[in-house]
Amino acid sequence: MTIIPFNKPYLGGKELRNISQAHARGQFSGVGIFTEQCQEWLEDRIGCRRAMLTHSCTAALEMAAILVDIQPGDEVIMPSYTFVSTANAFVLRGGVPVFVDIREDTLNIDEARIENAITEKTKAIVPVHYAGVGCEMDAIMEIAGRHNLMVIEDAAQGAMSTYEGRPLGSIGHIGCLSFHETKNITSGEGGALLINDASLVERAEIIRQNGTNRNEFFRGKVNKYMWVDIGSSYLPGEITAAFLWAQIEEVDNITNRRLAIWNRYHSAFESLENAGRVQRPYVPNHCLHNAHMYYLMLPYPGQRALFIDSLKSKGIHSVFHYVPLHDSLMGRRCGITPHELKVTDEISERLVRLPLWLGIEEYQPEVIRQVRSLLS
Repeated sequence: MTIIPFNKPYLGGKELRNISQAHARGQFSGVGIFTEQCQEWLEDRIGCRRAMLTHSCTAALEMAAILVDIQPGDEVIMPSYTFVSTANAFVLRGGVPVFVDIREDTLNIDEARIENAITEKTKAIVPVHYAGVGCEMDAIMEIAGRHNLMVIEDAAQGAMSTYEGRPLGSIGHIGCLSFHETKNITSGEGGALLINDASLVERAEIIRQNGTNRNEFFRGKVNKYMWVDIGSSYLPGEITAAFLWAQIEEVDNITNRRLAIWNRYHSAFESLENAGRVQRPYVPNHCLHNAHMYYLMLPYPGQRALFIDSLKSKGIHSVFHYVPLHDSLMGRRCGITPHELKVTDEISERLVRLPLWLGIEEYQPEVIRQVRSLLS
């Protein structure tokens, strides 16, 4: 029986060559030529003021929490249906996650519920672009502006996606990307901090360099560098950046192929949705997505475990997604849930993700056939 995994990282072909070049230059630690190339590409393609590679998106979020000066007791509004890093980054600074429900269509934070969650302690809003589909950023930025709040885009899944023609990660004050093994372009682990507020750039450089003014030393602005702020070692190694650069060189090809796979799934399951047997992903017309994932919403929570097990018996690996943070041990201990999260609770029990990776094209007809068989 052929085993079809849920995910399989893609290699563009130049990764090992780039790593060899980094080795030949004697540059393993950051920041080297490949790190600079990746950062310059991100700044050009996304249009941010400054892009800084990090060793993970988690690291980028932690840097963002420091940059917006989260203090103990400060509240940060975010969805509960997200990865733990979205909350952890702020909890580590003493911040309090305030969980807001998501929309039924895009599964993004419901912008209509944000304002009612704002208090005098609110410091920031963290929209999470689920499945690479943009949150309603115009509305979110307008709310943030009226209440003098910082906006940090968790665009971990959003590389190469846009909202109203603007790349995700370029709209808030800060954006955070992931290059984890499960993402469209990858360096195994990896991420990037995208800064759109020019006033934050200098401090971000210091925070990323262990709280030192090391960059100013290299630019000749000071004759020695020293500890000037809090920070940590958020830099990735140059080998990680060398691997990532090979992926970036293939990014348009990767995105187009993933979209073709996504569209094939979407067309194949249209009749199931019309028959009320499943709900397909929704992408608003003003959003261009990157085909980060393809999921289906089953009608009843009790179906999912059987559905996943049945596909697995056929050699097809599908998975559910997040356990909502507000329903977790730490979420109950550290967070606030000011209102009922009805959509989050319901969606989290019904969503199932199908395999989507470059190379699945030859196996996709079998995945489609088995899904149709189970849901017809």
